[in-house]
Amino acid sequence: QVQLVESGGGLVQTGGSLRLSCAASGLTFTRHTMGWFRQAPGKEREFVAAIGWRTGTTYYSDSVKGRFTLSRDNAKNTMYLQMNSLKPEDTAVYSCAAGPEGRVLSVRRQSDYVYWGRGTQVTVSS
Repeated sequence: QVQLVESGGGLVQTGGSLRLSCAASGLTFTRHTMGWFRQAPGKEREFVAAIGWRTGTTYYSDSVKGRFTLSRDNAKNTMYLQMNSLKPEDTAVYSCAAGPEGRVLSVRRQSDYVYWGRGTQVTVSS
């Protein structure tokens, strides 16, 4: 059974930092593109960042580029999202997702991901 478990969320002031983790089990981690999405209250879920399984290429939304850094530790089956210079508009529930094994996908398209975690709350106070 595939499980994705997020951790590291919390309350932080504007300009602060957090590091989110996504621990994966039940899958061959190295063969899955992994992504982060977020959903703010009253808004649709949106793409944040992704990392490809084959080349390790990272992708970011324009709103987080230059502030967030995505990485993965294949030995630990864990993906990390380092979030710096946080803004109130970053407040959301952040969820990690895994694409299908061995498949190339459109990393920004939510429907391309097959496994999802429950999410972790990030709140940035002004």
